[in-house]
Amino acid sequence: MQVPQDLKYTDSHEWVRVEGNLLRVGITEFAQSQLADLTFVDLPGVGDDVDAGDEVAVVESVKAASDVYAPVAGKIVEVNEALISAPEAINNDPFGDGWLFVIEPADAADVNALMDAAAYKGIIPDE
Repeated sequence: MQVPQDLKYTDSHEWVRVEGNLLRVGITEFAQSQLADLTFVDLPGVGDDVDAGDEVAVVESVKAASDVYAPVAGKIVEVNEALISAPEAINNDPFGDGWLFVIEPADAADVNALMDAAAYKGIIPDE
């Protein structure tokens, strides 16, 4: 199971890549593997203000639907509109083309409260 070292993680299986003062967010390889083949993505609105832990997106598969949560409080500044017509990008490349949204955190220090790769590996079941 891929868990890139340069990312931060949430216990609800979102990954966070720090890009300057912005955070790019997606779901982890573990999360997409549990859902199986993704068929639909409901993305947040650009400009939405969110609190940490808010449900901001939904990913649906042939097996289930799952909420995606904001890792920190802030404003949604970009969404991956390509996923609307190609949600399978999340299955194919969860840490690359399968990103969901970009958030501008209200407090950049909030990212420090997220898990590092070692801590995240500790909460996902062994293969």
